[in-house]
Amino acid sequence: MFTDLITPPPAAEADARQRFLRLLQTALAGEGAGGFGKLLLSKYSGPAEAKVERLTVREVLLRGERQLSFLWRHPTKDITKNHPLAEGLALIDGLLGTQFQNAHLLAGGQEIQLAFSRKGKPSLRVGKAAAGDEAAPALAGHDKEKQRYLELDKPFWTALGVTHEGGKGGERQLVPAMSRKWKQINKFIEVMSAAIKSSPLADGPEVHVSDFGSGKGYLTFAMYDWLTSVLGKTAAVSGIELREDMVRLCNTAAQAHGLAGLRFVQGDVRHYQPARLDVMIALHACDIATDYAIHLGLRAGASIIMCSPCCHKQLRPQMQLPATLKPMLQHGIHLGQEAEMVTDSLRALLLEAEGYETQVFEFIALEHTSKNKMILAVKKSGAALAAALKRRPEVLAQIAEIKRFYGLREQCLETLLLQEATAG
Repeated sequence: MFTDLITPPPAAEADARQRFLRLLQTALAGEGAGGFGKLLLSKYSGPAEAKVERLTVREVLLRGERQLSFLWRHPTKDITKNHPLAEGLALIDGLLGTQFQNAHLLAGGQEIQLAFSRKGKPSLRVGKAAAGDEAAPALAGHDKEKQRYLELDKPFWTALGVTHEGGKGGERQLVPAMSRKWKQINKFIEVMSAAIKSSPLADGPEVHVSDFGSGKGYLTFAMYDWLTSVLGKTAAVSGIELREDMVRLCNTAAQAHGLAGLRFVQGDVRHYQPARLDVMIALHACDIATDYAIHLGLRAGASIIMCSPCCHKQLRPQMQLPATLKPMLQHGIHLGQEAEMVTDSLRALLLEAEGYETQVFEFIALEHTSKNKMILAVKKSGAALAAALKRRPEVLAQIAEIKRFYGLREQCLETLLLQEATAG
């Protein structure tokens, strides 16, 4: 509820508009407690052919520079444009009272609304923000704040069944049944953010991504939106999926919302050959399909390879257990876990031998998914790559010893790499 209503007399009408702009500028300067949260411009009165529903402005950090991200919402698509702070403020100044008749600002624990009457007279309302209203967004580099990677207000999330309309002010809300999936999607982007920062892709303007087994496209859409809207990169993101109905559904959603750099194709990892591959993603590829995906990433020279393995079937029948381990591994569940550990350890070592910084870790808590292991490999460069390749014979010797210890005859990724070396 607003506690301060200002309806200026004719001689001071401009003061309401100017005060609103001063409050916005103060919030962006960080002078108010809590800082800038969000600005929503509504009641569009610009050119009718533009068909703008509303404009949302948030603060983002791009390549170390604070910018304002303008999300222009249309009936069938969203358009995001980022501007330096001064340029963004000037743009907002030009839109107030001309193309938008309402402005709603959350800043410093306050809810500030500027409204223009039919005759163009401005009035300003300033009150305390309601409990639960959005606080200032976290920017990269803030140690005590959690960075926000994705926004629920993108219309394609509704097309994919992640959100529905009907929230406060017509805002989109998360479908309750999708809460765990939404957490997984955001965790995925968090992991990818750290990987890109430590790779040569951090400074490049373009990123080419292939997501194998993309399914309904949740992660594929998220990756494209984050690369373009948050990082400001030119992205070419492809989802590769065997099921024709999923490919059709995702392409329809991407085209309907104007996501020109996002496409979905029917195919699998053994036959798909991208022209360029910077980031290779394969989540829950069954058994040796994960090995084929990693091999494709290696062959293409991908800067980042991210896999979440599934169904470790190849090594378990081969394993000849040492006498010491037989009492522990006589139980099927333990033998399965051992086979999984050995399989992914060999994959990680083979990636290290090819010059990648490799991690194997729990992707997300078991309460959200039982398939929660991630293999993340980031290609080294310069002196680090030279040092890694120098260690290659040592790593290959470790792989050979593990195979000897368990009596393993073959591991798919190693076989693919040996075949490639022989053919070369």
